[in-house]
Amino acid sequence: MNYKISFQERAKSSMEQISKQPPVTLEEARAQVEWLKNNSVSFDKKKRV
Repeated sequence: MNYKISFQERAKSSMEQISKQPPVTLEEARAQVEWLKNNSVSFDKKKRV
């Protein structure tokens, strides 16, 4: 990875990569959130006191 890249160049590169991805519907996004909530370990770690 090229670390001597400006923030603007990095943002442009990221936007190009995002534009190549297929669009996500609202229902698919909600399903992803639910999956993460159910399968994420970090939620359990935060509950410890």
